[in-house]
Parts: sequence; C-alpha cells; structure tokens
Amino acid sequence: MRARLRRESSIAFVPTMGGLHEGHVSLVRLAQQKAQCGVVSIFVNRLQFAPTDDFDRYPRMLAVDCELLQQQGVDVVFAPDENTLYPVRQEFMVKPPPLAETLEGEFRPGFLQGVATVVLKLFNIVQPQIAVFGKKDYQQFHMVREMVRQFNSPEEIVVGETVRAPDNLALSSRNRYLTSEERAEAPRLYQALARVKRGIEDGNTRFGDLEENAKEALCHRGWRVDYIAVRHRDTLAPACEGDRNLVVLGAARLGNTRLIDNVEACARGFTRKR
Repeated sequence: MRARLRRESSIAFVPTMGGLHEGHVSLVRLAQQKAQCGVVSIFVNRLQFAPTDDFDRYPRMLAVDCELLQQQGVDVVFAPDENTLYPVRQEFMVKPPPLAETLEGEFRPGFLQGVATVVLKLFNIVQPQIAVFGKKDYQQFHMVREMVRQFNSPEEIVVGETVRAPDNLALSSRNRYLTSEERAEAPRLYQALARVKRGIEDGNTRFGDLEENAKEALCHRGWRVDYIAVRHRDTLAPACEGDRNLVVLGAARLGNTRLIDNVEACARGFTRKR
C-alpha cells in the first residue's frame, strides 16, 4: 500500500466499514476535491464492537462497494483482512479522554478506543494529507480531530455533511436492517432532534426539559432511547445557558436496529467563555 501511494503528490483518505451508500459517496467526492489521489478503506473493525453489538451481521458487500467506488473514479481501495491489519493481538491501544465514556461511549463501552486505534493504524499505513469523516458520527469525528491535534499528526481532518433520504432519515449502512414498518417510523428520530433544535432557537434554555420531552415522545412510539443530549458543539460538554453553538445528539433503538443522528443548533445570545 505504501509503495503504491509513494508516488502520489497528495492523498485524501476516506475510512469506511463498507456497506456503502450515498453518504459515503458524498465523502468520496469531497475527498476528490481536496487531493490528487483518493483512497477509500473498507474494513469492519472488530475492536469497536462490543460482544453484544452487530459485528457478525454488519453488511459486508465488497464487490458491490468496489464497483460503486470504481464508478466514482476512486484511485485506490484498501480492503485488508484482519490478519493484515492485526497480524498480532493488538495490545497497544489509543486511550481516549473521559469524553469517550459519554454519549456513544456510555452505551458502547470501548467503541471510541477501537475507532481511535484503527484510525491511527490506517493513517500510519495510508499517510494521507487529508482525511474525510462524516458529520453523522459527530462524536467520532470530534475524537479523531482531537487525537490528531494532540498527537501533532499532520492529517487535516475534513468533515462532510450528513446525507439524508427525502424524509430526513440519515443514511446509514444499518438502515438495511429496518423492516418496511420500521423504515416508515425511522425518521421520527430526526424529527425529535429537530424539535429540540427549534426549542433552543426559540430561546428555551431548559435543555434538560427539551431532552426529556424528546425521549418521551420516542418511547411513546416504542423506541428504546439511549440518549438525547444537547452539547456544546466544539467540546461536546453538556450545554450551559449562554452557550450559542450547540448540537443535539441522539441514539435510539427501533426493533433490533440502533440509529444515531444529530442536528446543529444556534442558541440566542452570546457564547459563554469556558
């Protein structure tokens, strides 16, 4: 891989776990605008799955994914097997800060440690100047961006906007798990987050009440809510009155499928200094 990329003057990298859709395509197009050579990795990373997660049933469709990437003009696809990426048991791990134990980390222990470790390995292999991540995985891109900053790593982290279906469901590889009835219900996660956003932008600073109302609305319809949280956009710390640049994050289970989403919100007033 390094030998293939050594002659490239600039590389933009999109790490994925496959099961590609238009959301991934948008990241690929963004990468192609940023560098001469576009590289996409496809690897289902065992380290970021808990024993109760869906590692074994996560979509694996390499031939279809490669065809899609070829149509997009991607220069290189890196699709290693586990023995290639983990030739020995991975005992050295990237230990994220306490933020990694909140939100996704609270409900998926070890998830962000697994993400950080595999991303660092992939960066060391591909050695890109630019790496592109999707905003749908908000906490993930925040952690990767901070990891790069604190390790003085040279990659520029570029973030692409969430791509949505016409009914505003965020595109995700896991949407394939939804039954037809669940697919019709799935946009309500976005709707719940959007109501919180409207409340914030209307001047409501009772963030806890907004969160609880959104949870109750989803639970009433049979969802199992992991969290609805209003956070400061730059730090992902819990929002305080006076904070302006906020994000509303949510994760909930519909049947056997866990969905995540987020919407950014701008509160009234001025940002309080932290």
